[in-house]
Amino acid sequence: MKNFNEGKIRTDLVIESREMMPESDIEGIRYKTEENEEFGIKVTLVDVVNEEGAAAIGKPVGSYVTIESEAIKENDTLAHEEIAKILSQKLALLHKLHKDAVILVVGLGNRSVTPDALGPKVVSKILVTRHLGDALPTELEGKVRRVSAVAPGVMGQTGIETREIVTGIVERVKPDLVIAIDALAARRANRINAAIQMSDTGINPGAGIGNKRKALNIETLGVPVIAIGVPTVVDAATLVNDTMDILLESMISETDSGTEFYTMLAELKEEEKYEIIKQVLDPYTKNMFVTPKEVDAVIERLSAIIANALNIGLHPGIDRSDLNRYLEG
Repeated sequence: MKNFNEGKIRTDLVIESREMMPESDIEGIRYKTEENEEFGIKVTLVDVVNEEGAAAIGKPVGSYVTIESEAIKENDTLAHEEIAKILSQKLALLHKLHKDAVILVVGLGNRSVTPDALGPKVVSKILVTRHLGDALPTELEGKVRRVSAVAPGVMGQTGIETREIVTGIVERVKPDLVIAIDALAARRANRINAAIQMSDTGINPGAGIGNKRKALNIETLGVPVIAIGVPTVVDAATLVNDTMDILLESMISETDSGTEFYTMLAELKEEEKYEIIKQVLDPYTKNMFVTPKEVDAVIERLSAIIANALNIGLHPGIDRSDLNRYLEG
């Protein structure tokens, strides 16, 4: 089987990697979808069960959960609460936490660059409790786990590799689980800010803007790592590629079948088309990424959804009203 990474359009979403595979059934990959019609939410579960599946799809062995909904981008409080609830439930499926577990939440990204600020914004909304110790309010005793959170910044700001910072914190705090949040890049523009991916495979900081740093995973940190990411950008070549797809479909429909021009258009492979686009664009738009103009408001909503999901999932004895009270305090 051809390796996924050979000439394919890059995406950080496993569902998009799966969509670009020619076979409907791929050995080593299990695929399941769930629908919530009331709120227009689609949940896709992908299990990459062996190295053959990993090589085919270009993603590490592990479990991936993707929640998609256009409501994520809208100011729809009820839908956001439902998405947070689903995200919290799926988190429990990816990793079973014992009642005394210690969790470290890491918000990756650059706080000063809006499409890359998701991680730090989530961290700012996390209910941290590790520092409370014996000072924990009586009403919270037995209801919360020990949670700490950090936004380590990016190497351009600190001069330190993100993994070095996180490794040092892990060695000191000794968490049972690390949860890392970061921005991702999508293959399709309609998934920008409209999907949340969660996996138990760890993460490469900076993946969303094509600036991958050393991985954060169980192999490098010595503890399980849950990665949560949202596609906030699409690279220029991918955006032009989608436009070209529409243009080519129109040209094919208007061209007489059997002609040389028709054959050339019909037989143009996806990889060939993408490489041509990259070669044309690179002198002018190399490393250019595109994000919607309303990204500021959407990142605020996304950070609230993810933070609420983590707060509820990590602290099983509290609910949304408790969160509002303690976070405001």
